[in-house]
Amino acid sequence: MNSEDVFINCPFSDDYDSFFKAILFTVIRSGFNPRCAREEDDGGDVRFDKICRIIEDCKYGIHDISKTDSDGDPPLPRFNMPLELGLFLGARKYGDAEQSLKKAIIFDREAYRYQKYISDISGQDIHAHNNDVDPLIIEVAAWLRRASKRKTVPGGTAIADEYAVFMKNLPVMLAARQMQPQDLTYDDDVTFIAEWLVRNA
Repeated sequence: MNSEDVFINCPFSDDYDSFFKAILFTVIRSGFNPRCAREEDDGGDVRFDKICRIIEDCKYGIHDISKTDSDGDPPLPRFNMPLELGLFLGARKYGDAEQSLKKAIIFDREAYRYQKYISDISGQDIHAHNNDVDPLIIEVAAWLRRASKRKTVPGGTAIADEYAVFMKNLPVMLAARQMQPQDLTYDDDVTFIAEWLVRNA
């Protein structure tokens, strides 16, 4: 298990993209390595096995269950996030001594909304971001600082300010590489964030 690795369990939908980028930005700015199911695109790899490997590697986990809603036709709930949360908590509970050191933070858009559909985690401390990127960044930064006991993790408000500037600069960075927002892969997101931070942080 790598103490630098942070598992990100969140929606990969267009309406969550700014939140996903905010989590990536905060994790990288805080000196950690983000990991998620999108980091590899190997058609020969079983997705569930890949997720299990990543979870096993990561000491920290950021889980956002705010998009566990019914959608599509017919309208069905999206249970990927609760499933991956369960895998992470299960690894901590039933894994070896090293796996028991895992630490997790769980987000929803409202403080107690999760009790309506995943009441088994009612004993967990759920953080509400209220569909706002800034509180999400502030909470993630504070949690990483607490969980890792690292004094090098910046304050969340400062990171949120930097993220806002990054998002304003991103269209220019994309244009310089003849790319559109829809062209971005996970690796592209990580690369653009890391390059921007080298120049500006």
